[in-house]
Amino acid sequence: MHHLRLFLLCSLTLIAADPNPLSAQQNVDDFIKEQMRDLQIPGLSVAVIKEGKIVKEAGYGLADIETNSPATPQTVYKAASLSKQFIGAAIMLLVQDGKLQLDDVASKYLYTVPDAWKDITIRELLTHTSGIVRDPVDYEPYRQQPISDVIRAAHSLPLNSRPGEKWLYSNIGYYVLAQMISNVSGKPWDQFISERLFTPAGMVSTRTTTNTAIIPNRASGYTRDGNTLINAENWIAVRPSGAFLSTVDDLAKWDTFLDTTSILTPSSRQQLWTRVKLKDQTSEDYGFGWYVQSFLGRGRIHHDGQFPGFRADYERFPDDKLTVIILANSDKAGLESLALKVAGFYADALAIPPFTLSGDALSVTGASGNPIPISFTVRDEGKAAPESVIEFEIWDSSDKSVYKDHKSNESFAAGEAKKYTFMWTPTKPGTYTVTLSAYGPRWTPPYAFKPKAMAIKVN
Repeated sequence: MHHLRLFLLCSLTLIAADPNPLSAQQNVDDFIKEQMRDLQIPGLSVAVIKEGKIVKEAGYGLADIETNSPATPQTVYKAASLSKQFIGAAIMLLVQDGKLQLDDVASKYLYTVPDAWKDITIRELLTHTSGIVRDPVDYEPYRQQPISDVIRAAHSLPLNSRPGEKWLYSNIGYYVLAQMISNVSGKPWDQFISERLFTPAGMVSTRTTTNTAIIPNRASGYTRDGNTLINAENWIAVRPSGAFLSTVDDLAKWDTFLDTTSILTPSSRQQLWTRVKLKDQTSEDYGFGWYVQSFLGRGRIHHDGQFPGFRADYERFPDDKLTVIILANSDKAGLESLALKVAGFYADALAIPPFTLSGDALSVTGASGNPIPISFTVRDEGKAAPESVIEFEIWDSSDKSVYKDHKSNESFAAGEAKKYTFMWTPTKPGTYTVTLSAYGPRWTPPYAFKPKAMAIKVN
């Protein structure tokens, strides 16, 4: 899947930023439409906020194929795991209200917990370091369920690690946080979030997912059966870990709201975007409902989301005072790489660095059971690229991947070339090809991709 993702994304032409704003906007439009065609996305909406102002809001394609309804900035999509940031912000409101503390044990605010959960803190739930399993075991997507029932079903499951020792993404942890919000505030968790966050931010279209209410401008969700688009499953149950419907127009308002001090104090906001520190004092790239990372040496605060029929991505670049938000009605096409490429149109520091890849020889011959050196050169042709990943993958004659290796945390200066040699020991004779690639960390766009860069014949 990683090979396929790189192939699809690298097959697209990158468009250079244009100093003419109108021309640049057209370039962005053309680029997004091209990506949508190649990734088979029916409808997509995007918002770009720079220095607190919306510089682009647009819809592309169809929100509903059957009714031929166009996607717009007001199209309502399932926001999936972007919802976690609202849970995190709501918890910080309760901290500011003096009703709880981040290092309190969560059991203090829950009616019942298993013994294994008694030492889990609120901070550990927010940062996915509680040890609680990732997903519900008793979740029924086509039935309305009290979240307390779903939480209770996880009580009997052992923790994956002791609280605070490891990072493991946990949707159930955010169910528990939602239940705490209800217990502490005295209101249903979604009502509390709506009243204290959405209404002050002016988010008129954001609400919990519902199949029965009439939602103006609602998008239909799609998936693929082979190369054919079909209607995706439409789950009834509400998951607090991915509960909300929203629009890019609303999320742009939320983004501006996040930069004010009218609700969250500077200290509270900073805690949302601070990497968690484990008990061994190492850090993981997650705060309270946000990933906290970097891209090309620039600050990157982000989260993606996936739900049947929908994808979402939200990228904040604090160093560049830039935000890119994309919502789409296809669950098969990740949006992180697309959003990062769009960011490059609005901030030169975020534009993808140009790389070239070249193998030392067009053909390498070896014997089965003997190590074969795979040598190639990677050159950064344009701008510094810290935290890069260099990868090679070997494919047999039936186009099946048989081996892959990589080197992480490689930093390149502009114009720098590096040579890499990996060893591969084939297990059977045959003809093989080598794919070379260079890209950034965690689903960032590929800098270069070269299929069939080398040929290997094994006797």
